[in-house]
Amino acid sequence: MTTLLMAPLLAADEPSPVLLLNPHGAGPFLLTADHAGRALPRRLGTLGLPDDELERHIGWDIGIWGVAALLAEALDAPAIGQRYSRLAIDCNRHPGATDSIAEISETTEIPGNFNVSDDERALREETLFDPYHQRVAAELDFRGDRLTALVALHSFTPVFTGVTRPWHIGLLFDQDERFARPLLDLLRAEPGLVVGENEPYAADADFDYSLYVHGAERGVPHLGIELRQDLIADAAGQARWAALLARLLPQALQAVPGLA
Repeated sequence: MTTLLMAPLLAADEPSPVLLLNPHGAGPFLLTADHAGRALPRRLGTLGLPDDELERHIGWDIGIWGVAALLAEALDAPAIGQRYSRLAIDCNRHPGATDSIAEISETTEIPGNFNVSDDERALREETLFDPYHQRVAAELDFRGDRLTALVALHSFTPVFTGVTRPWHIGLLFDQDERFARPLLDLLRAEPGLVVGENEPYAADADFDYSLYVHGAERGVPHLGIELRQDLIADAAGQARWAALLARLLPQALQAVPGLA
């Protein structure tokens, strides 16, 4: 391929794009975090952005890997995350989609993503996107026929394009509601929680990648969880939400029709 003639995207001393905790955990859950980290390959520099922009939500899902790590321990679940920023390539978008390598995120222009060549796009996909999704697929393959529920973890900014978002947590799902509905009921029974149903985003096969490829196409119970970033920005908030989800996720899975 032409990309083999290009300089590697990652130098030999740069870490793997795959963050992995508790591989082959014995519990029934597989946790993913498509936007766990905000690192950028050195070859991409800062994509023309100042540090304060790279630290914002446009670069990563703030706080979510901390929640994933605590949940992995509590549920004896494998957790798989993407180390590199979604600004390099978004691992929850279909390769080749306009926002897979975004030129604008929210209202911020990403100069380093302007006029990306087909070869450069393919190199980012091969180096960052493919290894991450191959690792998720390998974990599901390893589990075989064992009961597995896919939980795709994300976080969202409290204010987006000037609009305040009231939800503390949102569940994302499409036609397969069997896992999401019981969890929605359990969350809505918790005092003081503002729970979104397909908020602040709705699951969409043309928009999302992970839930559909690793969940819907395999027929395993699956859902996306969105946590508001100001609630999980520190260790205390991450611990609170991980404890809540560690308590409710097994209850919701037990209520899935046909799995008892």
